[in-house]
Amino acid sequence: MTFKGTGVPLVNRRQALQFGAGLGFAGAASSILTTPAEAVGGPGDDPRITGPFIDLTTKEGNLVASGRIYGNTDVGVPKYGWYDGYVMGVAPGGPVKNICGFKGMSSAKLIPYEDKPGWRKVLREVGFYYDLKTGEILEEMVNPYTDENVRVVHVANDPFNQSIEEYYPPPPNYGGLNDGDERPRVPIILTWNVSGDERLLMERHIHLYYRAALDPAKWVRESSGPMNRVSEMFFFNMSLEDMQNPDLTSIEYSGTWARITPWLPWMLMGQAPGHVVYQTFMGGYDKLEDIPKDIVNYTAANYEKYLTPPPDDYGPSLSSLENYAREQEPAPPGGV
Repeated sequence: MTFKGTGVPLVNRRQALQFGAGLGFAGAASSILTTPAEAVGGPGDDPRITGPFIDLTTKEGNLVASGRIYGNTDVGVPKYGWYDGYVMGVAPGGPVKNICGFKGMSSAKLIPYEDKPGWRKVLREVGFYYDLKTGEILEEMVNPYTDENVRVVHVANDPFNQSIEEYYPPPPNYGGLNDGDERPRVPIILTWNVSGDERLLMERHIHLYYRAALDPAKWVRESSGPMNRVSEMFFFNMSLEDMQNPDLTSIEYSGTWARITPWLPWMLMGQAPGHVVYQTFMGGYDKLEDIPKDIVNYTAANYEKYLTPPPDDYGPSLSSLENYAREQEPAPPGGV
């Protein structure tokens, strides 16, 4: 008997899942990610974490679980993610401010490695800023910190790929901007907990400090400085029964995604002190029709190719900050 879609044999409760040659983490719901080696926590002590199908205290079990959460281990079958929430500003001398809403979607699939257990997850994602009062997608808005009318630049990342292996993958490279962030090779054991009788919980964090693509000498109004400090925090809530079901190649989930990032370049804040926080709900689903219809409809009308995953593993994988530097032009001094 095998794990559907992978050819991996089922094992008993306390054994590891063994992967053969040619078997190839896939994030379907959000803009990222990899997890740093210094991951927080570890598996809880609830015995249901260890089986009967997947033992989440082993790197082999975490590999299979990650593939089923972030993608679909029935190779080539897409998985879709969505997010919707707030973009908030944090500046000295006042409370946190709601700037606008943010919602979007992603499409991903898994490509198995030929020479080791695991997969490459290939993903496209879009995100749209919207007016919190009307729900209208913004093309321009008044910056609440400067009272300047600014042009809104939405997120469209093609691709943002990552590795799913038995070890924590390296941090994102961002086209060489983060190539000095080397971390030890640590087996992937995620933070798992059981809530009540039915729900399995997991969290992932990433904290980065890397060279900015937006050089402040050139991007005077867009750049927050020579370095980017970025953190992303994910909370996943899924069915415990689904995780231990050997017939499922994908695990649907809900949860939250948060991001701490420099001022958005299009806000034209320059190096003013402060930063932005995203806080959203998120989810991952097997069918496109389960993604909120307003997000799918806007994507179909304006970013149609993002409804499907990349056909193969191309790159580089860049965030919206690096893509802004490649696709936009510096604003003229003193205003747009």
